[in-house]
Amino acid sequence: MSERVETTSSDHDCLVIGAGPAGLGAAAMLKERGRKPLIVERAEAVAAAWRSRYDGFRLNTSSWFSYLPGERFPRSAGRWPTREALVAYYERYAARHALAIQTETTVERIERGEAVWRVVTGGGELSAPLVVVATGKYRTPVVPDWPGREGFSGELIHSAEYRKARPYEGKRVLVVGPGNSGFEIATQLERGHARSVWLSVRTPPHIIHREIGPFPADLFAVIGRRLPVPLVDAAAELIRRLTIGDLSKYGLEAPPDGLYERLKRTGMIPTADGRFLGALKAGQLQVVPPLETLETSCAILADGSRLEIDAVIAATGYRRDLEPLVGHLGLLDEDGHPLFHAAETHRRAPGLHFIGFSEPLSGNMRQLRFDARKIARAAA
Repeated sequence: MSERVETTSSDHDCLVIGAGPAGLGAAAMLKERGRKPLIVERAEAVAAAWRSRYDGFRLNTSSWFSYLPGERFPRSAGRWPTREALVAYYERYAARHALAIQTETTVERIERGEAVWRVVTGGGELSAPLVVVATGKYRTPVVPDWPGREGFSGELIHSAEYRKARPYEGKRVLVVGPGNSGFEIATQLERGHARSVWLSVRTPPHIIHREIGPFPADLFAVIGRRLPVPLVDAAAELIRRLTIGDLSKYGLEAPPDGLYERLKRTGMIPTADGRFLGALKAGQLQVVPPLETLETSCAILADGSRLEIDAVIAATGYRRDLEPLVGHLGLLDEDGHPLFHAAETHRRAPGLHFIGFSEPLSGNMRQLRFDARKIARAAA
């Protein structure tokens, strides 16, 4: 685990906010270019978001492409690294690059000074002419404010709080959200002997198998990233029909839009299937309509049907929550996304960079590697 370090204004000439993979990669590349970065992290150690993942978690993009600049995953991590392998990799990366990391420091606001950026933290103020915001897209869990939520007598948690299936043995559980976490948690619950498991779906997901033949699926995403959107969508639809097939009789209609078109428009990535579809087809769990209302021990769905349930696990996404940090600087769009990314900066904010907020077809984890180098080159 990374230790808190004491610093003075002369110890660093750039600040990196966040000690996840984006922050570690950016700091390492800045240091390689002769800069003296300090990483500021609100948690107790690097890779806090990855440490908190549920038991059995595996990365949904392959180790072929998801490594940080200058250091591939070890062979022991396999093609789909586990939570433990990821944490060990990030710890080793920070140590090998001798990165200065100040943990347990929450950044509250970034202000423009005369010649430097002033970073206001819960423990004081730091300053530097260069600041890299690497707080990540998955900063604050979002649980919808369903009507009746306050009166629900069962357990209601976000997927970020879920750890393992054992506490749900014998229980009736509704998982909300057909993303990667929703698929994996629903499958774990079924295998962990939950009494009943339902997955509530509002928008049919684009589902892909992790591997297509002997290759990881993200290989094809890397190949297709520069192709026209309609061409990629046509190819993805053909692959879906051949490898996934018609799931309408199981409650999953075909997606109403193209895979790449949706990613461009909403940032929603495809859902990688592990064992979910097998369990669905075997009748071991069910897909149901969107959750509309909660009652004392019941979920009311969009089609008017009711489910007697003991727990709801909301795999309903996260907020970036950049507004408190930089919203006053006019650097965010209406969705709270940075207007500029990687090496690009706003003319009113020279020296302020963002990394880890894009979602290219070839995967955000892969993109971090390139963006870290771009920022370092721009800083140099």
